[in-house]
Amino acid sequence: MEQWIIDNHDTAKELAESGLCDHCLGRMFGKIGTGMTNDIRGRMIREALEEEGISAPAEDFCPLCENVFEMLPRFAEAAAEAINGVESDNFLIGSRVEPEIAEREKGLKEKYNLESFESIKAELNREIGKLALPMIHRPVEFKTPQVVALVDTRFADVTLDIAPIFIAGRYNKYSREIPQTIWPCRECHGKGCPHCFGQGKMYMTSVQEIIGDIALEMADGQEHFFHGMGREDIDACMLGTGRPFVLEISQPRKRNINLDELERRANQGDKAAYNGLKFVQREAVERYKGAASDKVYHVHVNAEGKVNKEVLNNVALSFTDVSIDQRTPQRVEHRRADLIRKRKIHWCKAEWISDDSFDLELETDSGTYVKEFVSGDEGRSVPSFSERLGIQCKVETLDVLAIKYEEQ
Repeated sequence: MEQWIIDNHDTAKELAESGLCDHCLGRMFGKIGTGMTNDIRGRMIREALEEEGISAPAEDFCPLCENVFEMLPRFAEAAAEAINGVESDNFLIGSRVEPEIAEREKGLKEKYNLESFESIKAELNREIGKLALPMIHRPVEFKTPQVVALVDTRFADVTLDIAPIFIAGRYNKYSREIPQTIWPCRECHGKGCPHCFGQGKMYMTSVQEIIGDIALEMADGQEHFFHGMGREDIDACMLGTGRPFVLEISQPRKRNINLDELERRANQGDKAAYNGLKFVQREAVERYKGAASDKVYHVHVNAEGKVNKEVLNNVALSFTDVSIDQRTPQRVEHRRADLIRKRKIHWCKAEWISDDSFDLELETDSGTYVKEFVSGDEGRSVPSFSERLGIQCKVETLDVLAIKYEEQ
């Protein structure tokens, strides 16, 4: 008789006599001994008891698992069929059991103080996986699986949890009439109403939707999310090499989509353009969103008085490595905390256009409110270009020329 059976003799005897199946009996001592399955472990216990003249056969209907292990082949086939319907490099199988079974199992564990117990879910996951593996032809991955098949043992139903795909790149925005991301209607919050003409959103399209809708179709996914490295105003253009972003596609049934084709299709319109698409890991989202990159802007400015060329150039040059204090602008104070933020203007140069208009090109810290730097925002941005010029000014158009971020 195995020593571990001798050490647990009385508990094993009582559990065996309760009619547990071999799987459930063996699982009560699942972490004792190696190189055997729980059903073998359970049979060993019964054979050892029989040697003592104790007959404790399993009942026809296990009082704990309700004979769920007889369904293993069916569970494995259902899981394999579901997983084979999606693209992935690996997989993992999980399970859901009847709450009543889980409660009964918990009661036995506590009653007999079973320190070497293995849960029914752990055994089901392992045994279904072993049977499914030859039908799937992909490796099992425990830490970061691309697809998890959750088998509901009550109905042999399988639910897939597919890891998102993440596509990084840069975008240019040429339209001053579309936002970066989907903008839900303020009135109906996406449900559709007369205010938004039933669309559920304030704008017909966005930088996100132009590429996201195509990627969603190609990946046969469920939803897309857009993670930009900051954002420009709707009425601003994003020029130069573009703004870095990560596009996330949830529940993609196809992972290996052709990014050259995605880029080509997304670039057929004139509102936005995309370049440098590549697959990245999830961590890129936080890296991009957390980056604080200096930015170069071009703005066309209208002045409320006559602008002297020499004074204009001198004011522009005076903003070299100058720190400014910016209180949350009036135009965004309804959705941003009312704070004073310290930012820096690294350099600024001006080009006189007419008596009451000029262009500025400037480099600033990430998060600088450029429109407010120019206007002063009624004293909320100090010092401001208007203050030093001595004439009230307002940005007419704004373009982002560069975001100084180097890929890691």
